[in-house]
Amino acid sequence: QVQLVESGGGLVQAGDSLTLSCVGSGLTFSWNTMGWFRQAPGEEREFVVVMSPDGVADYVDSAKGRFTISRDNAKNTIYLQMNTLKPDDTAVYYCAGRGVRGNRRPREAIDYAYWGQGTQVTVSS
Repeated sequence: QVQLVESGGGLVQAGDSLTLSCVGSGLTFSWNTMGWFRQAPGEEREFVVVMSPDGVADYVDSAKGRFTISRDNAKNTIYLQMNTLKPDDTAVYYCAGRGVRGNRRPREAIDYAYWGQGTQVTVSS
């Protein structure tokens, strides 16, 4: 059974930083494209960043230069360092695992088989 558990969300002010973590079990991170998606109230779940097993990452334009994804395969953990947070970043952030071997980095949520329960990030202005 695969489990992904996110942590690190919270309420911060604009300009602050947060680091999210996602710890997994039952899924070998080193084989899988892993990533972060987010969903704001009334909106669809959207791609933020994904990283393939070869270490290449793709970011949504709004996150480039502010967010950094990293992974520790030995700990089956991925991280999302978020700097210079903006109110528009307010959302529930979800960790996702593709569940398929390979280095594709799809940006559609439907291409990811495994999801965490989400962690709320709220950025006040």
